[in-house]
Amino acid sequence: MVKEYVYSICGMCSVRCPIQVEVVDGRAEYIQGNPHAPGIQGSLCPRGAAGTALTYDKERPQHPMIRVGERGEGKWRKASWDEALDYVADRLKAIQAEYGKQSVLFSDRGGPFRDFYRAFLRGIGTPNYNNHDSACARNVQNAALSVFGFGRKDVAYDLKNAKHVVLQQRNIFEAVNVAEVNNLLNGMEAGCKLSVIDIRANVPATKADNFFLIRPGTDYAFNLAVINALIDEELYDKQFVADWISDFDVLKDFVAGYTPEWAEDETGIPAASIRDLARQLAEAAPSVIWHPGWMTARYSDSFYMTRTIYIINAMLGSIGAKGGMPLMVKPGDVGAKGLKSFMDLYPKPEGKRVDGVGWMEGRKHFDQGPGLVNLAYDAIATGEPYPIKAYIAHRHDPLMAFPDKDDVVSMWKNLDLLVAVTFSWSDTAWYADVVLPISPYLEREDTIMTKNGAKPSFIIRKRAIAPIYDTKAIWEIYAGLAKRMGLEALDYDNIEDIWKFQLDGTGVSIEDFDKTGIVSLAKEPLLKPVKEGTFKTPSGKIQIIDAKLEGDGMPSLLPYVSPQRPPADRFRITFGRCALHTQGHTVNNALLFERMPENTLWIHTDKAKALGIATDDHVTVSNNGYSSKIRAFVTDFIHPEAVFMIHGFGHTLPCESRALGKGAADNLLMPKGIRRYDKSGGAISMQEHFVQVAKAQ
Repeated sequence: MVKEYVYSICGMCSVRCPIQVEVVDGRAEYIQGNPHAPGIQGSLCPRGAAGTALTYDKERPQHPMIRVGERGEGKWRKASWDEALDYVADRLKAIQAEYGKQSVLFSDRGGPFRDFYRAFLRGIGTPNYNNHDSACARNVQNAALSVFGFGRKDVAYDLKNAKHVVLQQRNIFEAVNVAEVNNLLNGMEAGCKLSVIDIRANVPATKADNFFLIRPGTDYAFNLAVINALIDEELYDKQFVADWISDFDVLKDFVAGYTPEWAEDETGIPAASIRDLARQLAEAAPSVIWHPGWMTARYSDSFYMTRTIYIINAMLGSIGAKGGMPLMVKPGDVGAKGLKSFMDLYPKPEGKRVDGVGWMEGRKHFDQGPGLVNLAYDAIATGEPYPIKAYIAHRHDPLMAFPDKDDVVSMWKNLDLLVAVTFSWSDTAWYADVVLPISPYLEREDTIMTKNGAKPSFIIRKRAIAPIYDTKAIWEIYAGLAKRMGLEALDYDNIEDIWKFQLDGTGVSIEDFDKTGIVSLAKEPLLKPVKEGTFKTPSGKIQIIDAKLEGDGMPSLLPYVSPQRPPADRFRITFGRCALHTQGHTVNNALLFERMPENTLWIHTDKAKALGIATDDHVTVSNNGYSSKIRAFVTDFIHPEAVFMIHGFGHTLPCESRALGKGAADNLLMPKGIRRYDKSGGAISMQEHFVQVAKAQ
């Protein structure tokens, strides 16, 4: 028996925790967190531990495929890699020759391994790189830009040193980042308070000092009332406000009428509880983290809700503070050189983005990086401002992530080429013209990633085992396409040369990763002070009034509008995450399916009683011509106006024998929901829909 341990990076969700893989006689047997990684402590979440089931799953794509039937019909022919890559490259060349370089669209799930294929996109001349974020955290990113002038990832969360953490639209113990979970639990052991604001009692709520069961859609009202209380009782950090916040008097005037007493009627949270929270936060300041959220593609005012979170953190002096939201430390801050970028090999494409982000009226204030893919789909349908004829969906399943699959499909009808680059089956892959199968993360290497933080580092993903099927690493796929598209600078035959390119000039060698898989770039943690030049705004301060936002016709401070209450016999549909599954792509995982084969519908006790529903009864949930059967979970710990389900179930693909027909798909309950987006923050408003619930016959 030959046993070895390989340091790598998990790929079961977008967090990408460092891992250690035990390999016995060439087979991956056991995965744990990298014991050398700060905050990981050798631990891993259930999804990460189930990575072996992904690798050895016979129901994942095993070889390249080219469609032979109608789109979505599920008829394919097996292809060699040469044939499949030739086919894609030839189609891309023909489409660009007829419609222009910019006629190619690309979307992914973001993350630290993008540099190589984003260089490919630059090389072929398209400006249309997008990611999934309009279904996730775009409101957070654009809120951070509108307040600080820099993005959401330019601040960190010092959870282990915090004295009070507030979770609102961030389910930290179920949408798991292992280091964050460990750090928060360690902080709570040391006395940190936890407050949770949610429409249901999620796992963090069960551990909270304060739990606020809020009326759906009224988070913005709650936050305005907290700001009112902080100002009214002079609980804010006066020196930090004087030094680093501009137009504070405008904020004072704006929130004057949004008192906790006013908010009580809107939110259902007692005014005394709101005032008490404000006092608790002031007592803990500046070691306070009010998390701005992860998945904030919820309500029509979620951008403004997130903006108030950043403002509250600033009022409490937590920006740049120990135990608060420190400024992110990058390699250059500790005297190190960052990784060399493949994107620098090619100029930025000259064409304007097809989604209008950065140049179109009403869209100039949005972050141009990944744009807004939902608006790019509009261009596919209309041909305006120019045609999009080819679309590469890379590790991205828009037909599961966005509302109303049939509506999204209707927007794609004008595509001449749809390519799915994926390690698992998905609705999008099933509809594609070509499927290029990625080797799961245990079978592939990737480009080296940079981990910013108090002690920035480089982390490497090494291949733990050889590919089982005829699949390729991501770099191999795009190097193969680059060769066929005439991009010599990306024509690589081995990962070692890619790593050497990245590390050139850093003083770090490939061998430096052998001991732990991680190379730290600093001996001691660094806490960067807030100073002149920190905030990238015209005033150099945190701004209440954002000229870019105002210039696009959006107010910096939005007057509150009470959300619609559900019509009679209907409920607001809400959804979220759990620790066992990552959206839709782990539902067919053999180990995870065994532990959670279907989702359930949370419904309030009183509402369930009126409908004659008990826990474990089958109910039908219906809207938009879609109706699905799902088991009920009856509880006092959800707001009566809402029902809730875990996202990612209701699979219909015959190639997924375990997940097929299990549970309900929340996204199918949202008619034309992709067209309903927040004009200020850019994200889809996915929890603005109402459904019917009835006991199944």
